[in-house]
Amino acid sequence: MAVGGRGRRPLLLLLLLLAVALALAARARAQLSPGFYSASCPTVHGVVRQVMSQAVMNDTRAGAAVLRLFYHDCFVGGCDASVLLDDTPAAPGEKGVGPNAIGSTTVFDLVDTIKAQVEAVCPATVSCADVLAIAARDSVNLLGGPSWAVPLGRRDALSPSRSAVSTDLPGPEADISALVSAFAAKGLSSRDLAALSGAHTVGRASCVNFRTRVYCDANVSPAFASHQRQSCPASGGDAALAPLDSLTPDAFDNGYYRNLVAGAGLLHSDQELFNNGPVDSVVQLYSSNAAAFSSDFAASMIRLGNIGPLTGSTGEVRLNCRKVNS
Repeated sequence: MAVGGRGRRPLLLLLLLLAVALALAARARAQLSPGFYSASCPTVHGVVRQVMSQAVMNDTRAGAAVLRLFYHDCFVGGCDASVLLDDTPAAPGEKGVGPNAIGSTTVFDLVDTIKAQVEAVCPATVSCADVLAIAARDSVNLLGGPSWAVPLGRRDALSPSRSAVSTDLPGPEADISALVSAFAAKGLSSRDLAALSGAHTVGRASCVNFRTRVYCDANVSPAFASHQRQSCPASGGDAALAPLDSLTPDAFDNGYYRNLVAGAGLLHSDQELFNNGPVDSVVQLYSSNAAAFSSDFAASMIRLGNIGPLTGSTGEVRLNCRKVNS
């Protein structure tokens, strides 16, 4: 009996620690609320919306870029605006690493503009993480997609999570197993994977990221591959862009899923969602039911935004999204 009792103690301790971790995570999520700034900064939604409206009017790709930035932030260290930090000698940032490598810094400038205008009306009140979360929601809605009440109350990271970028963000060549595993590691289901991948109904990808897809994959539409090869040669032209959704590239709708069903997913990782795998039925549903996609996407975005937020006294509210407060 005594030996058995000693053997149970490590298990009981492990279960206790797990329960505490789950309780802390639940408490962090509970601290996020759509009305977090209702008293301290009631105008924040209007300010963000105004800047995003102008940006999307000038270039629809701005909306896709902000949405992508939010996803990349949440998947690396949680939704804490760590992706916005510039490199410093002491702490190299997440920008330019692995899947974060982008040719344009315009999206960071846009976030700076939003933050500056929010600071003008509500100094030292709204975090960069929350600014990005609201802007991502507005990006989707301004491009014709759904809206949702964004839970708020996040605080900003004091340092980047550079080493996690390449390990936590699945790349354009990822297969369905890797995609499901990456999302599961963040507490997201395979249905969340299918829904959130619908963000690729807007935006562009560079030739270097889809060349293998259109030249080597067996499950690609011949007509689609032939069309993409015109702007993406077998060698060279790495920076040439193509829309992720060739049907309606600048509208947030279910065209992305209709492409997948037709074998016209631009990235290998896109087509993996409809390739005799675990989310084929969900893709088929979204391809024929835009309302189901919109509803699921909004719910999944809320769950995405709940990944590892800093709340309470952890982190800080950065005055400048590019650097920690001095």
